[in-house]
Amino acid sequence: MSLTALDLLVIALYLLSSVGLGLWIARGAGANIRQYFLGGNRMPWYVLGVSNASGMFDISGTMWMVYLLFLYGLKSVYIPWLWPVFNQIFLMVYLSLWLRRSGVMTGAEWIRFRFGDDAGARLAHLVVVAFALLNVLGFLAYGFVGAGKFAAAFLPWQLSEDPQRNAQYWGLIVTALTTAYVVKGGMVSVVATEVLQFLLMTVACIAVAAIAMARVEPAQIAAATPAGWSSLAIDWRLDLDWSGLLPAAAERIAADGWELFGVFVAMMLFKGILQSMAGPAPNYDMQRILAARSPVEAAKMSAFVNVVLLFPRYLLVAGLTVLALVHFGDVLRAMGPNLDFEQILPLALRHFVPAGLQGLLIAGLLAAYMSTFAATTNAAPAYVVNDVYRRYWRSEADPAHYVRLSRWVSLAFVVVGTAFGLFVPTLNRIILWLVAALYGGYVAANVLKWHWWRMNGYGYFYGMLAGLVAAVPLAVVDLSPLWAFPFVLLLCTVAAVVGSLCTRPQDMEQLVRFYLRTRPWGWWRPVHEAAAREHPGLVPNRDLPRDAFNVAVGIVWQTAITASAIYLVLEDGLRFGVCLAVFGLATVILKFTWYDRLRDWPDAHAQAQPPLSSRSET
Repeated sequence: MSLTALDLLVIALYLLSSVGLGLWIARGAGANIRQYFLGGNRMPWYVLGVSNASGMFDISGTMWMVYLLFLYGLKSVYIPWLWPVFNQIFLMVYLSLWLRRSGVMTGAEWIRFRFGDDAGARLAHLVVVAFALLNVLGFLAYGFVGAGKFAAAFLPWQLSEDPQRNAQYWGLIVTALTTAYVVKGGMVSVVATEVLQFLLMTVACIAVAAIAMARVEPAQIAAATPAGWSSLAIDWRLDLDWSGLLPAAAERIAADGWELFGVFVAMMLFKGILQSMAGPAPNYDMQRILAARSPVEAAKMSAFVNVVLLFPRYLLVAGLTVLALVHFGDVLRAMGPNLDFEQILPLALRHFVPAGLQGLLIAGLLAAYMSTFAATTNAAPAYVVNDVYRRYWRSEADPAHYVRLSRWVSLAFVVVGTAFGLFVPTLNRIILWLVAALYGGYVAANVLKWHWWRMNGYGYFYGMLAGLVAAVPLAVVDLSPLWAFPFVLLLCTVAAVVGSLCTRPQDMEQLVRFYLRTRPWGWWRPVHEAAAREHPGLVPNRDLPRDAFNVAVGIVWQTAITASAIYLVLEDGLRFGVCLAVFGLATVILKFTWYDRLRDWPDAHAQAQPPLSSRSET
């Protein structure tokens, strides 16, 4: 189906309005570096929540989720635990509070808040900058691959006879348009355009779900899928027999290596809980938390992301999946062993969405790519300019100088990240490397930094360095990063613990300052005793049991949101009702055990602690 004049008009209006809004708002975004990176900490939590959700709603991830739902059915709602998607629950329950209390501007600057400014702290600071920048490059490449696949299958204008070249050219065009307002305006422009983009994406999601429900009957879905496809049950074995329906699907499941599904889910839970306890990686998610007006607003923002992101996104995922299952089966079977499941999303859109809506949907998915790209790009200069250049080279330059340099750094990362994207073969490959290898090496040192007082800058440096060294070969060897995770975790834990115990403890005055302001739970007794000598009556954080309970309830709450959207599109009224009931009950529980107990500061002692430094407020 070709695009009509109305479709083309919608796409053109969207692109012009996104870039125009971003550039217009950018006029006042360069006053100083805090305004550029964090919007001056003046944006309300619900706006940041929509922006953060928009940044997570990308073409690449949506294509991957359509592929997962198509192959694995309702059990696919657990597979994003690879990221892990439930890290947002840990953030909303307690980690966003702890992180925002620091008052810093970036994750690398937080390292100085935690470890001070000795030689070990400086090494820790540099290694987290290196991780953050590698993470930015990885996600820029990931986003570019998804945009290219989408363009190759869907956009009608052929810029090259070679399909791969055509995809790359379109990816470059969209990248250039997004770069224009991100580089110019920083956080304020990114957030403003992401709110517009998310509204557009939500309309697109509802439209696709409505089309799917109108064109597909539940009986047709049952006939097109193997037994057990619509079940949420976690069984020891996957037992989805695609061999008679779509042999290529059976071959892909075997290649993924997740047939022992119970073991796979247990591994994801083990890895996901530890990775979530490590706190957010230094990317756009962390930037939104640090940009919140207060610790409580940061926690509310993290909770809001779950609601505004998951339900509309899975309406889109489920709608495209059932359309492909029922109406595109013969075409998929005809592709034989060459079937690329990551192409299901653009192919379903191209064949089953009526004329007039295609422009809106293409604009919505372009918005998804632009949101992720914009949020990721905004994170890079914060680390290069604020955490390296400003700290080690020019600490007292004019604020406008830092903003100008930030724009050039953003541009450089766009170029390098896009270049990496030209050489990435599949989304699944880069996703597994990012979430299991790169993030796997991040876990040990970052769990210990929150929960163990004896962890120092040297231990953090050696733990993170071991993770980076282990992650690089996993990008090229034929070994699943998920199964390699326990070995990477063990290596990094040994490096972090030995590195800490073989060097001097961190200065107690610095530890007390961190502890009073953040008040984490864990192994902090010597620091608490030192702090109590200065502040008699100081009470330690005894919230671990309640926080653990709220995390468990929150994961169920989040899963119910996801599954309810899919069951709505499948028109499975009974299971949809059960999911809504679970969601409602979990919401009531969290109202009393989490929301009513939110506090910006644990007590007056924390509130009296000064910000990290006046330099952070420049």
